[in-house]
Amino acid sequence: MLRGFAPPAQPWLAGHRGIDLAAPPGTEVRAAGAGTVGYAGPLAERGVVTVLHADGLRTTYLPVQPSVRHGQTVGRGEAIGVVQDVPGHCPVACLHWGLLRDHLYLDPLLLLGRGQVRLLPVWPTHREHAGHP
Repeated sequence: MLRGFAPPAQPWLAGHRGIDLAAPPGTEVRAAGAGTVGYAGPLAERGVVTVLHADGLRTTYLPVQPSVRHGQTVGRGEAIGVVQDVPGHCPVACLHWGLLRDHLYLDPLLLLGRGQVRLLPVWPTHREHAGHP
């Protein structure tokens, strides 16, 4: 892994919304899970593949020369393209892998049972706060 997940404090701020994996151009890219291809094509001068999963998650892969098309069903581990030789995002050739739920970016390593887990506080309800059980 060249660079980890570092989401911004606010959605409009700079941050790293995925992970970068060292991968030479031509490396086969496989779907992290079963789903339907939501997008496969160029975006900002690099290839992008997006897979929509049944559980509401969306994975993104770039820069990738797609071997799949929009609407195609893919299985977990199925080849979806190859890493393109596109400079700019990483100091060496890499695959940027992202994970989203709606518009919220998540650490894709969570799909592998890794990644940073963030617990949210449990706020007392109005009744509990007023001294009622």
